[in-house]
Amino acid sequence: MDYIDQVNASMGMSGLLNIVIVLVFIGFSWWVLQELKLDALFKRPRSAQAKLLQVFLSVALGYQLARFVIDYLSWSTWLKGMF
Repeated sequence: MDYIDQVNASMGMSGLLNIVIVLVFIGFSWWVLQELKLDALFKRPRSAQAKLLQVFLSVALGYQLARFVIDYLSWSTWLKGMF
C-alpha cells in the first residue's frame, strides 16, 4: 500500500468517525430535548410544526456539540507534534 492509499484510508476513517459522532450527538440532543416542557411555547404542542421545530433544535444542538468534540479530538492529536 503506497502513501496515497494510506492517506485515503485515513481520510475515509476520519469521515466515518465524524458522521458517527454527529449522529450520536443529534440523537443525544433529541433525547435531552424530550425532557423540556415546550408545551407552553406552542398553541398546539402535538402538531407537526412543533415536532419539526424539536427536530431542527436537536439537529442544531447536536451538530454544534459534535463539532466541539470533533475539533477537540483534532486539536488533541495536533498536540502530539509538540512533544
